[in-house]
Amino acid sequence: MADTLAAMGPRLRAARERRGATLTAVSCATGISPSTLSRIETGRRKPTLEAVLQLAKEYGVSLDELAGAAPASEPSTSTTRRVGDGKAVLPLTRYVGGLHAHKHVLPTVQDPPARPRQVAHNGWEWLCVLYGRLWLALGDQDLILRAGDVAEFDTRSPHGVANAGPGGPVEYLIMFGPQGERLRPRTPPAPGLDPVAQ
Repeated sequence: MADTLAAMGPRLRAARERRGATLTAVSCATGISPSTLSRIETGRRKPTLEAVLQLAKEYGVSLDELAGAAPASEPSTSTTRRVGDGKAVLPLTRYVGGLHAHKHVLPTVQDPPARPRQVAHNGWEWLCVLYGRLWLALGDQDLILRAGDVAEFDTRSPHGVANAGPGGPVEYLIMFGPQGERLRPRTPPAPGLDPVAQ
């Protein structure tokens, strides 16, 4: 029981992110305060049955899924979610616990954007830009990432993203480990090639 409850927080977080919903939006829909939602997701608070039922309904997942007794539903284009400012989020992985992936699309902007609003939470994130120019605000750093650029960071550092400016939409992939899971490269570089120079 203790292990099931401990794993439920990251699963709830993953289910929320699959829908592209913020803590504030979920709070408005369920009446559960953002701080309580955050504590549940990070494991600092055990969820009540009432909260689990509300969140399962809001996220469109089964209780078995949240308890780890059943795999997440197969993702499809119908699970694409539109969130604030026209952002679209498409889940790419089936399992809602552990390392998971999403594709994000930020719409075209007409005016220079404001600095992205930053958030911080437990986990580790790997981000790869597929198209366009992405503004990554990471703590006090401001990075402009282009197609093919990759960033990897501890999500306990404040971070936020935005379309870097006029010129088209931005598409990027995110792999997220809610408990600090990281990608593990397994392929050695080809003999005679300097991996730093590539």
